[in-house]
This record gives sequence, C-alpha cells and structure tokens, in this order.
Amino acid sequence: MENNSKSALKIRQVIASTMVFMILGSQIQLFISTKEKEIAKASIQENVVQEQQIAEHYERNIETTARSESERKLETEVVYKTIDEITISKNMDLTIRTGISKEDFKKLMKNLKPDTSGFFYKNSDIIYDLCEEYQLNEIFFCGLIAAESGWNITKSHRAKCNYISMMSKGKMIQFASEKAGLEAAAKLLHNKYLTPGGAYYKGKTLSSVQKIFCPNSSTWVGLVYGCMKQVVK
Repeated sequence: MENNSKSALKIRQVIASTMVFMILGSQIQLFISTKEKEIAKASIQENVVQEQQIAEHYERNIETTARSESERKLETEVVYKTIDEITISKNMDLTIRTGISKEDFKKLMKNLKPDTSGFFYKNSDIIYDLCEEYQLNEIFFCGLIAAESGWNITKSHRAKCNYISMMSKGKMIQFASEKAGLEAAAKLLHNKYLTPGGAYYKGKTLSSVQKIFCPNSSTWVGLVYGCMKQVVK
C-alpha cells in the first residue's frame, strides 16, 4: 500500500513537472513571439521613417532645383535700357556701364556720324565685350578713343593699333591687331586708372583720370567729354 502511494506521488510530481515545463515553454514562446513582433514593428516603423526622410529629401531637392532654375532664369532675363535712356555727365562714374544691350550699342555705332572711317562700328562687338569685361562705360571708352586718335583714327595710331596714345620710353607702343590694341587700352584703364589701389588711381571721373593720363592739359576733360556727347547726340 505504501509503495503504491509513493508511485502515485511520483506520477503526480512528473505530471506537475511536465505541466510546469509546458507552461514555461508556452510563456517563453509567447515572450519570443511578442519580442519578434516588437522587432518587426520597430523595423517597419524605421522603414517608414526612412521612406519619409527620403521623400522629404527628394522634395527638398526638387524645390531647390526648381528655385535654382528660376534664379538662373531671372539672371538671364536682363532688363536693358534703350538708347534714348543713356545718360552721361562730366562728373559721371566711368566704371558704370550704359545699361544698353549689345544689339543697341551696335545700332548706336552704326549711326555714329563722326565715325566716317567705320572703325567704331567695325569694332563695336569688341568694344562692347571689353567694356563688359573691364567695367568701363562704353560712351567714355569711345569718347576717349576719338579724343586721342580722332574719329577717323589718325595714321600713326592706326598703324600701331594704339588708340589711346599708350606710351613707353617716350614712344607709342605697337600692338599686333585692332583687338589687341583695344584690349590693352581697356585693361590699362581698368587696372591702373579706375580701380582703387591701381598705380594711377585718383578716382573714377574724367578729371580724376586726367591728373595722371594727361596732367599738363587744361582742355583734355572737355575734349573727351565733347566726343562722348557726339556719341549719344
């Protein structure tokens, strides 16, 4: 009888142990399953966030690109003055452009009556581009050339392609072509006369340039300005 009781007790213990293991096993499985779900959920959320960030980045790029294209378009849509809107004065800043288009500048040069030799119209593209590159007023540049070389470009200036009487050791400098001579003139004016810190800089007006360019003349400013007025007459 005692042996039977012991056997029954062992059976119950085994059954109880089995049930405990089963319960623990199910709880562990439930824990693992919950953990996997949490990991999966976190992964999904992370993917969603990444997708949102990518979408926002893409939208920002589109917006930036669109804005850049718009800004570039505005930059290219320059509003030019008309020929009739050109203004000059004896005390004007010689580094400020006229504000007219190249097409209108060419028209201005084509209709320039004093230019009987056709020099200014022939070189109008070069003159306009040089004034743009070296920040020179186009009317001033043409007026200075006319004042120094004459409207017909005197023989000595024409032969040396030297249009504003640039000198070296008491002699006029020789240039290889009309373009080379015009560019040398524009570069000299910009670098030496009209840029603060330049070797001959005294200011940006005709009287300021005259102090070094033609210091012994009391008529130079009037001569250059007179030629400038003929350009826009």
